[in-house]
Amino acid sequence: MEINSVTTRKLPLQTSYNISTSTRQSTMFNARGVVLYALISICSTDESKIKNAQKPVRLFSEEELQRYDGSEDGQPIYMAVKGVVFDVTTGQEFYGKGAPYNALAGKDSTRAVAKMSLEPADLTHDTTGLTESQLQSLEQIFKGTYKAKYPIVGYTSRRLLREDGSPDTDFKPEDQPNFAIRDEF
Repeated sequence: MEINSVTTRKLPLQTSYNISTSTRQSTMFNARGVVLYALISICSTDESKIKNAQKPVRLFSEEELQRYDGSEDGQPIYMAVKGVVFDVTTGQEFYGKGAPYNALAGKDSTRAVAKMSLEPADLTHDTTGLTESQLQSLEQIFKGTYKAKYPIVGYTSRRLLREDGSPDTDFKPEDQPNFAIRDEF
């Protein structure tokens, strides 16, 4: 009987010690799990950010941009508005070969977008002489359609370089209208 009572006395002590150790280990395990979950949540990105980051942003000359006019099957379709080059390939039914707005593809079509025109004379970056209404329309379409729907893949060299090809040291992306780092770079 004494053996049982000694064993009984030691068991509660050991059980108490084991429960305390087990509780500490469980708490540490839970804390590590919470920290790991927090790190994964902070470091993970949603799919739209990955989609926009698939291709590096680059600088396009007029000749380079012309290569992406939708005339070749399997080639991406690019167009520029306000010097920002968008990948409009997902809108192939609008901008692809033979599509209604194919004239806008492969170039900076800022004036044409502002005027809602497909006239060859309007297929240019030049906004000289546009009315206030046309400039407002341009801004709405730029933000509401192009920036909202299509990934930015680069900029026209005209936006960043002077006519002689030298860098425009006065150009500061952060000073541009509606600039947002997450959207444009």
